[in-house]
Amino acid sequence: MNKTVLVTGASAGMGKETAKLLAANGYTVYGAARRMEKMNELPALGIKTIAMDVTDEVSMVKGVQQIVETEGAVDILINNAGFGSYGAIEDVSIADARYQLDVNVFGAARLIQLVLPKMREKRWGKIINISSIGGKFATPYGGWYHASKFALEGLSDALRNEVKQFGIDVVIIEPGGVKTEWGSIAYDNLIKNSVSSAYKDAVDKLAGFMKGALEKNAEPIVIAELIKKAVEAKRPAFRYTGGYSAKPVIIARKLLSDKMFDKMLMSQMK
Repeated sequence: MNKTVLVTGASAGMGKETAKLLAANGYTVYGAARRMEKMNELPALGIKTIAMDVTDEVSMVKGVQQIVETEGAVDILINNAGFGSYGAIEDVSIADARYQLDVNVFGAARLIQLVLPKMREKRWGKIINISSIGGKFATPYGGWYHASKFALEGLSDALRNEVKQFGIDVVIIEPGGVKTEWGSIAYDNLIKNSVSSAYKDAVDKLAGFMKGALEKNAEPIVIAELIKKAVEAKRPAFRYTGGYSAKPVIIARKLLSDKMFDKMLMSQMK
């Protein structure tokens, strides 16, 4: 049976690669993003594109309704839309912090609410939430981003046990370093929010670390393949991890005390 997939944030990076990979493997794929012009090549690959802003209720409702009217349901939701707003917690405005949470948490949660009724009706569905290894630990000057990913992890864990009675799987994908726009956006936000900051010296060190790490990051297809694995697994794992430095860091977080992990983390940013 052909399955219908909705991928948010399909205009670049992991979202675009995932949409292309799933479409090439026979899925009916809808790619959603604010920047429609960035998805111009997708229709030629059999991907249907829709304009959607995950902070705008009207566009989310309209997008899901369009898919339901055409395909009957969203069988697989891939909540990929997200970004990183970096800067000291003291320096980032509450308006910017709220927007970070709106995109990374509440947008994903609202789409989940919109697709669940049809999934429950069919007693089948998959919800794939793209979190981050940054949902397992927090670096300084990324507090609002980490808060959003910690929240998405908790939301996903609660949801998984709510909906499994209806035959619906909830999976968390935890990328490490990946070559996407995320890194440059996070870097730009860090610099913008720290121009006259009391934390500027430490921020400059982190900025240098971030810039150096960008060259080591994995290609987005690595995460797209993980998502495909989760989609096609009869009994998917609760979490899949991949990308630069992902598995070693997750293991270290599990094994080390908070004090030792902080020491290791800060030693990398000197």
